[in-house]
Amino acid sequence: MVKAPRAISILSGGLDSVVALFDFIKKNPNGEVHAITFDYGQKSAEMEINASKKICKYLGIKHSVLNVKWLGKLGTSALTTDKEIPKLKISDLEDKEKCEKTAKMVWVPARNIVFTAIASAFAEAENAEKIIVGWDREEASTFPDNSKEFLSAFNNLLAIGTMSNINIEAPLIDMDKHEIVKLGKKYGVPFEFTYSCYQGFEKHCGVCESCVRRKRAFKLAKVEDPTEYMK
Repeated sequence: MVKAPRAISILSGGLDSVVALFDFIKKNPNGEVHAITFDYGQKSAEMEINASKKICKYLGIKHSVLNVKWLGKLGTSALTTDKEIPKLKISDLEDKEKCEKTAKMVWVPARNIVFTAIASAFAEAENAEKIIVGWDREEASTFPDNSKEFLSAFNNLLAIGTMSNINIEAPLIDMDKHEIVKLGKKYGVPFEFTYSCYQGFEKHCGVCESCVRRKRAFKLAKVEDPTEYMK
């Protein structure tokens, strides 16, 4: 009898991590998943946690919220300080220099390294073989900790640094946001439960980079966007 796979899902409640989670569940209907959501002092913490809780309740899977607020106290990210979050227009997404600049403004020091290391500890402790992440090609263009190189390097690290056979799976690693929306539509993802805004308002601000990428993704995918935007 084939053993049902166990996985730890790093879940923010946003499009990418939610679709990646659905991908695992659809491909492993008998699998077990423990989703973990991080509160690192980000402005959107409450909304991300609420979105993640809704998704996990919808799927009937275990969910834990982890307090790592010390991480948000490091550096000067606009996500965790009183600095203003940069605003963009859809046309700005084609300006790589501008996007690299805004990425630096919201960069949280070693965030994905910390998150993935903690998820690795959960995986080893719970005998999970997989860690599910929402890293994707579009994000990797400005955030190096979403890239194939980062994925490969971390999997090499796990092979050396753990006493278990743990593998990070990033099913969206070769996808842009609109392709992720299309996949989510195929899987029946309740997009209305997801949350992407950096600001943490009840409604999406509509002008932070995450909101703008979300808007464009639904538009390019020709999928109805259930999101309420302020602008």
